[in-house]
Amino acid sequence: MAVCLVTGASGYIGGRLAPRLIEAGHDVRCLSRSTTAFRDVPWATQANLVQGDVLDPSSIRTALDGVDVAYYLVHSLASPGFEETDRRAATNFAAAARSAGVRRVIYLGGPVPPASAASGHLRSRAEVGEILSAAGVPTVVLRAAVILGSGSASFEMLRYLTERLPVMVTPHWVRNRIQPIAIRDVLRYLVEWATVPHRVHRAFDIGGPEVLTYHDMMVRYARIAGLPRRVIVPVRALTPRLSALWVGLVTPVPGGIARPLVASLVHEAVAHDHDVAAYVADPPEGLLGFEDSVRLALAKVASADVETRWSTAAWTRAPAEPMPTDPAWAGGTRYVDHRECAVAAPVSTLWTVIESIGGESGWYSFPLAWAARGWLDRLAGGVGLRRGRRDPHRLRLGEAVDWWRVEEIQPGRLLRLRAEMALPGRAWLELRVEPHPAGSRYEQRAVFLPKGLAGHLYWRGISPAHTMVFGGMVRNIARSAERLAGQAG
Repeated sequence: MAVCLVTGASGYIGGRLAPRLIEAGHDVRCLSRSTTAFRDVPWATQANLVQGDVLDPSSIRTALDGVDVAYYLVHSLASPGFEETDRRAATNFAAAARSAGVRRVIYLGGPVPPASAASGHLRSRAEVGEILSAAGVPTVVLRAAVILGSGSASFEMLRYLTERLPVMVTPHWVRNRIQPIAIRDVLRYLVEWATVPHRVHRAFDIGGPEVLTYHDMMVRYARIAGLPRRVIVPVRALTPRLSALWVGLVTPVPGGIARPLVASLVHEAVAHDHDVAAYVADPPEGLLGFEDSVRLALAKVASADVETRWSTAAWTRAPAEPMPTDPAWAGGTRYVDHRECAVAAPVSTLWTVIESIGGESGWYSFPLAWAARGWLDRLAGGVGLRRGRRDPHRLRLGEAVDWWRVEEIQPGRLLRLRAEMALPGRAWLELRVEPHPAGSRYEQRAVFLPKGLAGHLYWRGISPAHTMVFGGMVRNIARSAERLAGQAG
């Protein structure tokens, strides 16, 4: 097994690659400008975390000491003057890798741009590959176009544009051909190249099994996500600059990232060969297609509990899932109403109140508002509030509570309810209890994953009522627990 250095380990690719290299048995070293970025990452305790910056030659030399395989996954896309910054960083890294006697450098770049490319992003990615390859260290350059997975900037642009716009006037480049690739397959290539025995020094195109247009991808995404068919009208009037402004208005992807990505889409991005298979064979089931890739990405975020699932033992199994190190705009829109307060009552007493919620006990906040929402739900074909609950004091996993379903229950600590009302999206209500010097702490979280434009409009429409309904709920649950504790005392 090899000693591997992963630069950009807190980024989208690096953060998913490092745990897979660890699982494969490699000794993994992660270079980052701040090791605090790994505070909530479960695999961090199994890696050697090194603080450094590719713009600082001395810190790179220290990080590369004793390294066999170095992964270069750094770029400065969102920074002004990113081409010059990336040029300097690659030059520093190439010189340090040669000096340290690194056996192989592996770089994930982008498609080769045409000579007249307007995309500074593609030109810069190609230049970085050339700088690394010219250093005298055997270098493998993997060139990928759109990477499909939650957290990938290209995928997030596709997600937000399709979900938020039922009718789109789009740039003409939506007709350009693209060969997307699943994040699972990108990571497989990166991991396998750590142990390829041959002395290889060249670039490879990598892509999935299908060549599509951006138009095709939006149409297919809408179908997989269960959205109505999108109306897409390409026009020539939208220049790359106007296109980037349009993307910036519609999506939360930062403009500094959206602009160069949009400029890249002006050019077709199709693999010219599949020579990489001579060194890293395709998996027996084949490379993952577009629709399966999207299903995996969407399945991994359809939950209220994304934050905690990376603490499980399966943290290397789901590369399409959001990670703690992903930016806030990754993973699709998640609307959250979060409230908490200290309660002058024991944890057990507060839990008694929480476990009795719903049914005849009600929801501790403006009964008329809850009743009105129940009537509206029944008019829309939902279950309303008529189901009540099986037992007024005890809950079991999977049982109904009015229009909710008990999705998770940890007695004395956590109750998570999944909404079964008629909604343009998915919703959860989470009630959590923790010890506190005052007695206990109550935490309440309402989570909504919108479906299409209707979902966004729904959340924004009901947001003004949240302070009244959810704020009142927190206060009344706390007061009920304190009153119950007083009666017991």
